Amino acid sequence: MEATSIIKAFASLAFVLALILLFSHVLRKYGSEKMMARIRKDGGEKRLGVVEAAMIDGRRKLVLIRRDGVEHLILLSPDKETVIETGIHPTVEAKTWKVE
Repeated sequence: MEATSIIKAFASLAFVLALILLFSHVLRKYGSEKMMARIRKDGGEKRLGVVEAAMIDGRRKLVLIRRDGVEHLILLSPDKETVIETGIHPTVEAKTWKVE
């Protein structure tokens, strides 16, 4: 291979990597969260969030989610999802995690 071919290949690789970095920066800055806030009509708070999650074993997980101020306990496994309890009204205001 000639030296000019190698230089062109490295320049192309550097250009593609720069585009990927630029795209990831734009997504972080103007990502889905900010876009969804613009799309929401009321511009208000999120309605859905994960309050707490706990692993039962290597395959199953208990997840407590909050929707519109009401909590729901769900068992997640590779085979199925099961609602354990619904309509739980929290007595103490817990911090909600951001769902991604």
